[in-house]
Amino acid sequence: VRGVRYPMQLKLGAAELATVAEWDLDVALPAEQKGTHMSRFVAWLESLEQAIDATELRRQMGLMLARLHASSGRIEARFPFFLRKRAPVSGVESLLEYQGRWIVEAKEGEVAVWAEAVVPVKSLCPCSKKIAEYGAHNQRSHITISTRLSGEMTLDELVRMAEEEASCEVFGLLKRPDEKWVTERAYDNPKFVEDLVRDIALRLMREPRIAEWTVKSENFESIHNHSAYAEISGRND
Repeated sequence: VRGVRYPMQLKLGAAELATVAEWDLDVALPAEQKGTHMSRFVAWLESLEQAIDATELRRQMGLMLARLHASSGRIEARFPFFLRKRAPVSGVESLLEYQGRWIVEAKEGEVAVWAEAVVPVKSLCPCSKKIAEYGAHNQRSHITISTRLSGEMTLDELVRMAEEEASCEVFGLLKRPDEKWVTERAYDNPKFVEDLVRDIALRLMREPRIAEWTVKSENFESIHNHSAYAEISGRND
């Protein structure tokens, strides 16, 4: 089944966040079996009582396979989630939206869990800063970090990696002193789209809880009618 919208409790460390996920659920069908019991996928969703993180998804994969009498399958959940952020100078708090995705694949007795976060950030062009006398063009960027986990890791950890390696992070609510801080922070920390993915990749390469990773950045250019894009992938295992 594809595109099943259902509530989900997301676990981020000690916190639990309510969201709505779009689920894709499938199992391998034996050659002698005419079809699967599709209603059991929804029944499995109804049975979810624990907040979802990597550990719980591994456990739930086994329960879903048992319910459908299958040996292999796949679970994918796509969802928005919000983190509360504090502005850098005024301290005013607001929520910022991110996009998350969990993928679990079970095959031949092995279970792989992927965690993905799409993070909005700010980037400032080093070339523009170098050649311009009055400033530099900057843009909002979406960084996507996809990781195959070998240990427990939460989505907010991926968010922080992206925000810390950007020219500057973005906020839902800023006062004028905060705007000054954000503008100057980005100006002092210019990065090309290639720099964004390289710097995050270096962080991921040092992370023992990650077995495989991909980093993508799309910069929505402010002086062009197109985006700048970079992507890099690697393995730690």
